[in-house]
Amino acid sequence: MSRLRRESSRQSVITVELIQFIIQYNAQETQEKKKRRLADEDDELSEVQPDAVPPEVREWLASTFTRQMATTRTRSDEKPRFRSVAHAIRAGIFVDRIYRRVSSSTLMQFPPDVVKLLKNLDEWTFDVFALTEAASGQVIKYVAYDLLNRYGAMHKFKIAPGVLETFLHRVEEGYCRYRNPYHNNLHAVDVMHTMHYCLCNTGLMNWLTDLEIFASLLAALLHDFEHTGTTNNFHVMSGSETALLYNDRAVLENHHVSASFRLMRDDEANILSHLSREEFKELRTLIIDMVLATDMTYHFQQLKIMRNLLTLQEPTIDKSKALSLVLHCCDISHPAKHWDVHHRWTMLLLEEFFRQGDLEKELGLPFSPLCDRKNTLVAESQIGFIDFIVEPSMSIMSDMLEHILAPIAPVIKTKPAPLTEEAVGVAEPEGDDAKLSTTCPMMRKSIASSANKFTINKPWLTCLTENKKIWKEQAIKDAEARALLAAAEAAAEPEADDKKPAAETESGEQKETATEA
Repeated sequence: MSRLRRESSRQSVITVELIQFIIQYNAQETQEKKKRRLADEDDELSEVQPDAVPPEVREWLASTFTRQMATTRTRSDEKPRFRSVAHAIRAGIFVDRIYRRVSSSTLMQFPPDVVKLLKNLDEWTFDVFALTEAASGQVIKYVAYDLLNRYGAMHKFKIAPGVLETFLHRVEEGYCRYRNPYHNNLHAVDVMHTMHYCLCNTGLMNWLTDLEIFASLLAALLHDFEHTGTTNNFHVMSGSETALLYNDRAVLENHHVSASFRLMRDDEANILSHLSREEFKELRTLIIDMVLATDMTYHFQQLKIMRNLLTLQEPTIDKSKALSLVLHCCDISHPAKHWDVHHRWTMLLLEEFFRQGDLEKELGLPFSPLCDRKNTLVAESQIGFIDFIVEPSMSIMSDMLEHILAPIAPVIKTKPAPLTEEAVGVAEPEGDDAKLSTTCPMMRKSIASSANKFTINKPWLTCLTENKKIWKEQAIKDAEARALLAAAEAAAEPEADDKKPAAETESGEQKETATEA
């Protein structure tokens, strides 16, 4: 009898546990379905009201940042997620080597002027244009080498210095092949630096594994490799070989990734030769996802997916989606830099657009938006770009990073750390304490900035506000100049009409004289 009671009791317990499991499973399935539904929503230009910007600027925004026919892409092989803060911290921090000296005898030697400028590499204000003269134009050679060494990738993944030098030299050559004003080696370094800032100064690297940090840096470096200086739309409209190869879909982005991995098939430039099969597959998948997401036509879809995910009660953010958004923001971040740097990038990009317009004119193709030298509203286009593209992107990225890093912040915040490079070597804690005590200064500032809510430092906010103010002032001046020019042209027309009959009369009199003679 007692045995029957025990069996009955055991069955009751099993039944209760089974019911609880079914309830939890159903709740999880409902949540996952909701996430998939949000992720499948298409992109749109609803953020831009019809009368918010001039028609020319709206046309450019629509043609560049939306797609006429969207395709749904799903991922079944989501990256494993961290189960605890401790695991997150143990898994991915290289910061015990973040300030490794570039003058090590086993590494490539850096010119003194380059070393001096690279001391500002952790700052948002880092100026790649100032570096190019000191580096004799070889900015990828020094910046990429320095960053991969700082994060310990050379040691962790057994990259020989000579192989890395060869790889970076060929990457630099690929970026300089078409002599583009904008999409060149300087742009690659600018994006890689911005990715480094996001990894180091926000604390994002604490959420990532060594391999994921390595992949993020490589994706930033290679995201525009062998760029032709023309847009995807130009390739499609002109029927280029590249457009035919990739069926008009993310034409350039597909080429950037394909050409990069083809480069690394050469043993002399293969920096991935010591990765295991599993590591290589994970890194390759992540780089492909990140670079393809820099296709501007996915912009609104990408932002909508992340915005909707962040509205869920307990959002779970896939690492690939998070890093893809970060790289996309890095790619379009020059309006969020200081005015001198931003203005210089803007003029270079417009020159590249104008060269495409010249080529379109030769081929008998219609001008792409912002590609007509004679009819481009520069200031208005930048205001629209900031208002509807850059500001919303940086805002959503900030919200995403603060959500991701909030669970880690209390652990890191309790660890004191020096604020200067020279002070890093004063104390040498062991284990996880060593990693936590050498975090970037800006990251420590952002973590400690709020007693109640974790926030990251956002130096781009001030830059965006200042740059937009300057462009608005410039837009007013440009409008006044166009009005004066139009008035002058209108006044000149009657004079031209008056002169025309007089010239015809004079011509007639000359003919009569000649006939009489």
